[in-house]
Amino acid sequence: MAAAADPPPDRIELRPIGRVRTGYRRLEDTPIQTTRNPDEPGRLVVLDQYAGGLEGLEGFDYAHLVCFLDRAWQADGRGARPFTGDRLRPVPFLLQHLGQRVGVFATRAPVRPNYLALSLIRVVAVHGNTVDFTGVDLLDGTPVLDIKPFEPHLDVPGYTPGSAWLDQIRGGWYQQHDVAADPLVRPTRQGLHGVGLDPPNDA
Repeated sequence: MAAAADPPPDRIELRPIGRVRTGYRRLEDTPIQTTRNPDEPGRLVVLDQYAGGLEGLEGFDYAHLVCFLDRAWQADGRGARPFTGDRLRPVPFLLQHLGQRVGVFATRAPVRPNYLALSLIRVVAVHGNTVDFTGVDLLDGTPVLDIKPFEPHLDVPGYTPGSAWLDQIRGGWYQQHDVAADPLVRPTRQGLHGVGLDPPNDA
């Protein structure tokens, strides 16, 4: 019988890996999506201890920044206000003219239970512990929790080669080694060891 897993924690502590540098200081002035402001340059500065983790990122045209919207959190009472009623059904920016409410998890609204954002950037260059990019929708100094490369085979449902402009997007090592043809579904214990995990043996 497998050993009982520890119950998941009620609270999770996350530490930023770096912060973005942009030209925006006020919430109301910051673009709502990178696709609506694709050419503006920004910079991600990661902590020196994580600089080695940027190796290979420059081979990808795009990447997701997983961020904590600290200024939205601060402006919203530092997370003290409960999410009930209409706070679970905001009016998205693009529906303001209609006043239509939508469930927060069906929106990209910044005021949400954990104040997390997913920002799709275009990677321009990687130097040391900095990533220069275009596509800005974040305030200056926004903490970044993680970086995930964008790759059409992984991120575009139903993508197959021959899909117009998507074929031109560079996917780093994923495309260089044609791993899309690998039928792997589950990581296996060997794979988990390869990414640095030492999973317990099931009884």
